[in-house]
Amino acid sequence: MTATATAAPATRRGNPAAMAALALGGFGIGTTEFATMGLLPQVADTFGISIPTAGHAISLYALGVVVGAPLITVLAAKLPRKGLLIALTLALAAGNGLSAVAPSTGLLMTSRFLAGLPHGAFFGIAAVVAAALVPPERRGTAVARIMVGLTVANLVGVPVATVAGQQIGWRAAYLAVAVIEVATALAVARWLPRTPAPRDAGVAAELRAFRRPQVWFALLTGMVGFGGMFAVYSYISPITTEVAGLPGGAVPWVLAVFGLGMTIGATVGGRFVDRSVMGTVFGSLIAVTAVLVLLGLTATAPAAAFGSVFLLGLTSQVLASALQVRLMDASPDAPSLASSSNHSALNIANGAGAWLGGLAIAADWGYTATAWVGVALSLAGLALVALSVAVERRTA
Repeated sequence: MTATATAAPATRRGNPAAMAALALGGFGIGTTEFATMGLLPQVADTFGISIPTAGHAISLYALGVVVGAPLITVLAAKLPRKGLLIALTLALAAGNGLSAVAPSTGLLMTSRFLAGLPHGAFFGIAAVVAAALVPPERRGTAVARIMVGLTVANLVGVPVATVAGQQIGWRAAYLAVAVIEVATALAVARWLPRTPAPRDAGVAAELRAFRRPQVWFALLTGMVGFGGMFAVYSYISPITTEVAGLPGGAVPWVLAVFGLGMTIGATVGGRFVDRSVMGTVFGSLIAVTAVLVLLGLTATAPAAAFGSVFLLGLTSQVLASALQVRLMDASPDAPSLASSSNHSALNIANGAGAWLGGLAIAADWGYTATAWVGVALSLAGLALVALSVAVERRTA
């Protein structure tokens, strides 16, 4: 049985079943994106390669996100949104299925790149569709509901996938994600109302988004400001063991606390976005900066480190939701490309934050220095937001 033939009208609660279907897809994506980090030793053993070489699978997945988000969104601009989301979830299932059966390092790396291609396009288009299911003043809440799947993946999916991968093999984790994405395709087909592409959609219409300065300001804010969180998160394991002095068994708990913070941030952050998009961008960046300062000063105390990691997950997720809606507002006639590009920006932030944090560690400044690198990046993000507001007011 399929959904109705016409797009459903916006209601205050939207369509809970459709929202849940889209969140399920996000859960699968979040699991496959982050579980690889915990499975690198097993992957390396299987193919007889070093762990750093196996880590290329993470980099290639991120590259797939950066490339695929704008490319797929532009090329598929005229396709009905529901059918496109189903196709994207099936592509995600195929990429992860190929990862699960890859017989060689080269094919694994290729499959991870392919698995990353639909990532950003799925989240970007899902956010636009979810926002269309609710009144304009509830867009922030709708987008946050979609992102809950990604945050729950960090709370539950990644730890479970890591343990399962360690016990029965890393291939099982990717196979499980493939099954989740097939289930998402079925749920979207069943519950999501028919959502046609915008009437004037096309390659030229979508590309117009990149002619708007506010789109670039929002993307740069994500690339730079969000990099502050990744500067710390990328090295959370050695911070836990080498700085806080906790045993290695505490690392999964720290990651779970981070995921809990993200989940709560996604739940409550949408309400702040509903009230003021730019106010939430400003406020969340200030909060992220304050949390990173707190972490830099108290990381040697285990209890304080746990609290800081929780707050970092919460505040960074509120920022992610706010930037998603800001991009949709900045390009109202091409929201899909702008929204999808947010995930390209965040993956660039992932790489940049990890790289800059690594430089600080290589300079013998210690693992705590990653927090101060994060502070610098967050402050730079705040400067970009202030500049964007000044430009917008001057233009108006």
